Amino acid sequence: MICIRNGLVFDAVHEQPQIVDVLMDNGKIIKMGELLEVPLECEIVDAEGLSVYPGLVDAHSHLGTSGSGIGFEGNDTNEMTDILTPHLRAIDCIEPMDISFKEAREGGVTTVCTGPGSANVVGGTFIAIKTVGKRVDDMVINDKVAMKCAFGENPKRCYRDKNNASRMATASKLREILFKTKEYDAKLKAAGENGKKPGFDMKLDAMLPVIRKEIPLKAHAHRADDIFTALRIAKEFDVNITLEHVTDGSLIVDDLVKENVMLAVGPSFGHRSKFELKNKSFKTAGDLANAGCHVSIITDAPVIPQQYLRLCAGLAIKDGMKPFDALKAITINAAEHAGVSERVGSLEVGKDADLVLVDGSLFESQSKVVATYIDGKRVA
Repeated sequence: MICIRNGLVFDAVHEQPQIVDVLMDNGKIIKMGELLEVPLECEIVDAEGLSVYPGLVDAHSHLGTSGSGIGFEGNDTNEMTDILTPHLRAIDCIEPMDISFKEAREGGVTTVCTGPGSANVVGGTFIAIKTVGKRVDDMVINDKVAMKCAFGENPKRCYRDKNNASRMATASKLREILFKTKEYDAKLKAAGENGKKPGFDMKLDAMLPVIRKEIPLKAHAHRADDIFTALRIAKEFDVNITLEHVTDGSLIVDDLVKENVMLAVGPSFGHRSKFELKNKSFKTAGDLANAGCHVSIITDAPVIPQQYLRLCAGLAIKDGMKPFDALKAITINAAEHAGVSERVGSLEVGKDADLVLVDGSLFESQSKVVATYIDGKRVA
């Protein structure tokens, strides 16, 4: 049992922080309040002068899929032999002992939603994991949180010599697999328990949770027209969708407010390396949040190293995002985006004891992460 005492607690639920104690036991937050009475054997951590935040959550990362300091041998982000790979699972390519996980913890990041890249029209399932452990199976919060799909330049560029040289082709391939999955599902339901079922199809079986609305499509889309194509197809097939990157978001704020889908904005730091990034800006997250959209800020690690998630939020504040919105964008909103908010993303009784102690504002570059706790254990 550990009690974090006298810290200024930013719980990601209330806009104003409070000086309260946080009592943790068996990996959970069991009590919060002023001057809590605790057993004699409880370890007391004096956080006076420190800020206490929920463990940070990245709603769109590729942490663990591409090894540090290595090339092809350690890069498992994209399966480049097939443009449709829904049957691939992120859990099968993550290297938990890569140094990037240690750096993530040291930067206060305790949960990531990580998975395949955007080379393929359909890439496979994303996973939500904690950032500590030697065996990925022990780090899992939910091993299938979303099905990655991609629009725009990446599928065109990666498969332009393999029958996918236009945005029309990308959209048609996604539609085709959704059509086939609906047909496959109908045959399975018609067969019932004892009827003759269709032959097993691993790809279509992997897509069943999408058309049954059990998991969303996680749609890589930078340019406004690609965003609208993603939304159009989701409506055609009545599936859930989240939008990832949303680089042109400031150009279509009114439309995105009406669509009411979750938006993962970023990575906003670095060079505009391709045409569809021409409107990349840290203003985008604030423009969308100020209009009432559900916004998460993402690193797309390793595009931005995972440990700098909090600094991305700080730069968004500098460009007009409200500080509380920025905090939610890397905690509770990101957890909701990843479908794991019942466990992580805010400091509340009953949730996982994931928290970060900082010697100042989380958003200031000169502030240091003093300690990171995951499941009630200090990990950095």
